[in-house]
Amino acid sequence: MKIKRALISVQDKDGLIELAKGLNEFGIEIISTGGTLKAIRDAGTPATAVSDVTGFPEILDGRVKTLHPKIHGGILARRDMKEHLAVLQQHGIGAIDLVVINLYPFERVTSRPDVSEADAIENIDIGGPSMIRSAAKNHHDVTVITSPSDYQALLAELRAYGGSTTIEFRRKMAVAAFARTAAYDSAIHAWFSKSSAEFPERLNLSYNISSPLRYGENPHQKAALYERPNYPYTSLPKGKILSGKELSFNNLWDLEAGLQMIFDFSRSLSSVEGAEPFAAVIKHTNPCGAAIGGTLAEAYSKALAADPVSAFGSVIALNHPIDMDTAKLLHETPFVECILAPSFAPDSLELLARKKNRRLLAVGDLVIPPESEYEFRPITGGILAQTPDRRIVRRDELKVVTKVAPTDSQIDELLFAFKIVKHIKSNAIVICKDRTTVGVGPGQTSRVESSVIAVRRAGERAKGAVAGSDAFFPMPDGLEVLAEAGVAAVIQPGGSKGDPEVIAAADKYGVAMVFTEIRHFKH
Repeated sequence: MKIKRALISVQDKDGLIELAKGLNEFGIEIISTGGTLKAIRDAGTPATAVSDVTGFPEILDGRVKTLHPKIHGGILARRDMKEHLAVLQQHGIGAIDLVVINLYPFERVTSRPDVSEADAIENIDIGGPSMIRSAAKNHHDVTVITSPSDYQALLAELRAYGGSTTIEFRRKMAVAAFARTAAYDSAIHAWFSKSSAEFPERLNLSYNISSPLRYGENPHQKAALYERPNYPYTSLPKGKILSGKELSFNNLWDLEAGLQMIFDFSRSLSSVEGAEPFAAVIKHTNPCGAAIGGTLAEAYSKALAADPVSAFGSVIALNHPIDMDTAKLLHETPFVECILAPSFAPDSLELLARKKNRRLLAVGDLVIPPESEYEFRPITGGILAQTPDRRIVRRDELKVVTKVAPTDSQIDELLFAFKIVKHIKSNAIVICKDRTTVGVGPGQTSRVESSVIAVRRAGERAKGAVAGSDAFFPMPDGLEVLAEAGVAAVIQPGGSKGDPEVIAAADKYGVAMVFTEIRHFKH
């Protein structure tokens, strides 16, 4: 299909001048609007104002300029129907063969936390989506381009086919166009839905492909990583891989577990300033070691020593920029899959990058998503939505239920344990000492079995330590396993019918126990 006439109206001016000059070389007439028209003309490329085509000026501060039969008629007319062509001739409407549109930046504007409703509404594009949909619908005759990233492909197509485009190219661009308008409408709906405390009646999710992955959880599964456009908070897709081969599906899933942990160990919602150094060693989404230290190197050293055997082939997450002392320890650790941190000091990066198979991911300052940002889990034929578990239990919320009360230092340990157990798959038990995990019992079908595993991994380190449980003990057996191993204090939600028996068992062993009335199941 030969392109003789193009309509260009873009908010993003990247690549515009080169595109306009390229079209002009093929003798393609350009019609345009507002700032796009000015930019093209200022660059020395001839272009006609849409108002000159329609015979009607832009009105209402530019809200109405392309909503006119001489525009939409020129786009929608089918070239294979004599009746359509006759109508164009009768009304003096020129056919438009190419539509290049990108939309008002609604997603970018509304990603600002302080955006007003008035600003959001002004950035809802009306004419742009209408022209895009018109052109995509009539892609048999019209080429539609919605992203600057496709300009070079368009020019290459024109060069290859003497100023024409193929139906294959037009269809491909139409698919991208419908995806763009669908994402745009989804973003608008999602933003307005935030004003309601209820879950929206209709859930529209739109993500752009970030990269294909080699495979999924297993080599016979296909997989890809998608990114939410203009997401304003810290995320893995926004992170930068500084070294190493591409991340796998399982790498990303483990890294997400690590990212959620360092969110919890960052005091500020906007940065890590003031947060104590924290390190987590992640294996199959569970922390096999986690610790707070006076320095990042100390935190990592403690976390690694918690369970060095399980740490083989792990993912490391750290909440502070990686300095050289920490980098040396990391470099000496056998087989680390990935390291996630806000950033890497230049000398640390140079050292860690020497092992080419070790991925280094910098995620920038930790900007934590609020509870209003739902998290989703797909099920067959549907999807589950919930607010994230960002609940952190405070010291003044603890309820001492045993004859022995925990000491101040034990309370610090208990609060640490309860933060950690939140990130372990249920049923979960964690044993901690010196704000370090020494025994982790994850994901068992019985809580007593999780206690047995945690005690076995802790060994002698369980003596005098504290333990955390993500949910209540339904009966005393799980607590008895911990107490017989020497655990001195326990934190758990409480709320079981068996609470009196569990409390009695704790008193029998002289164990201090506190209830939180907050459960941290992680399925």
